[in-house]
Amino acid sequence: MFDKILIANRGEIALRILRAAKELGIATVAVHSTADADAMHVRLADESVCIGPPTARDSYLNIPALISACEITGADAVHPGYGFLSENAAFAEVLDHHRITFIGPKAEHIRTMGDKIEAKRTAKRLGIPCVPGSEGGINDEDEARRVAADIGYPVLIKAAAGGGGRGMKVARNEGDLVHAFQTARTEAKAAFGDDAVYMEKYLEKPRHIEIQVLGDGRGGAIHLGERDCSLQRRHQKVWEEGPSPALNADERERIGSTVAKAMQDLGYSGAGTVEFLYEDGNFYFIEMNTRIQVEHPVTEMITGIDLVNEQIRIAAGQALSVAQEDVRINGHSIECRVNAEHPATFRPSPGLITYFHPPGGLGVRVDSAAYQGYRIPPHYDSLVGKLIVHGRTRNECLMRLRRALDEFVVDGIETTLPLFRTLVRNPDIQNGLYDIHWLETFLRTGGLDGEPRSEG
Repeated sequence: MFDKILIANRGEIALRILRAAKELGIATVAVHSTADADAMHVRLADESVCIGPPTARDSYLNIPALISACEITGADAVHPGYGFLSENAAFAEVLDHHRITFIGPKAEHIRTMGDKIEAKRTAKRLGIPCVPGSEGGINDEDEARRVAADIGYPVLIKAAAGGGGRGMKVARNEGDLVHAFQTARTEAKAAFGDDAVYMEKYLEKPRHIEIQVLGDGRGGAIHLGERDCSLQRRHQKVWEEGPSPALNADERERIGSTVAKAMQDLGYSGAGTVEFLYEDGNFYFIEMNTRIQVEHPVTEMITGIDLVNEQIRIAAGQALSVAQEDVRINGHSIECRVNAEHPATFRPSPGLITYFHPPGGLGVRVDSAAYQGYRIPPHYDSLVGKLIVHGRTRNECLMRLRRALDEFVVDGIETTLPLFRTLVRNPDIQNGLYDIHWLETFLRTGGLDGEPRSEG
């Protein structure tokens, strides 16, 4: 086992990793920018190192500074969390060169799954069902027309190198295609420095289903069920739950077994999430995230398995602590991402938290690095914390979530708590009747306060 882990991240995920390391008896090193000097993970870590000014490129994305911090403190492993350098193959390779363990998958798997075109090819080879689409990148407008005619409209043009909805455009007919193709390439170049795009069949009302996997890197891999992440705004997840209210037991077992077998064949190591669109009983691969997910607590609550603990143990060369037959899905869990944003306009709201009272009680978990007197900085993601609840049934979970949301108090800044208080009382949400477009339609038609609004 490792002697000392450097946590190459910030906020709630840095605190989550720190807690897992402490439970394993491993010393911790917190790195931080000057803006995060008072962060909770910095206060609780055994050691801390300032690695630069507030801007992420000069601190949390600064690979030489992170390597120096490892050498100064003697850290023999690095946990990247999510975001920042968590899916950067070059970072994993640099750490390996310095004989420091990257707590994550092999660099080759990060690189393969980070390229969406190559990821789709790999998924097909491994027997994972994929959305009909182009075999590779689309190079010009004529090729775009040929591929679109072949797979049928509407089509979705997507950046090969990116995510989060950037470089993603829908063309419903040939008249839309050229503009959508050109706009997607321009956005992809601006966001990711790469204008490569590919094309897929556009599904009208799918759900977003993701399968959590763990692999030992030696041909052993298991799945831990699914999470439903269909409640999204601009392709950003807002509410996640598991199991999905849309799947039956046969579908759950079919897709879970398919993914676990694929990860065994790939020789995957560590935690990963294989994401699908689901419509009319069919699953279509969209991407794989080779890291811990923001929404990983949902799986932890329904399986009782500590995913970060497993990541660390696997990276240290240990076997998986559970076999597939040991995995049991117990009850239901829902996570709400509470952001420092206006609940209707989603305008960022950084600033000083003057009062902070998280909810408690049976089946309630709050993953947050915030506290009363903490200042949410304007330089990073606006996540204040994640509220995760668990119940024996989905209805019990919803009622527990409703109670917990009413208890949750964050003063001094605006948050998205009022949005979740509205959603948990909505009949469609209560009945599990939503898809990936539901939330944006709800907001556009004035669902939060009765007044229609622009999403711009």
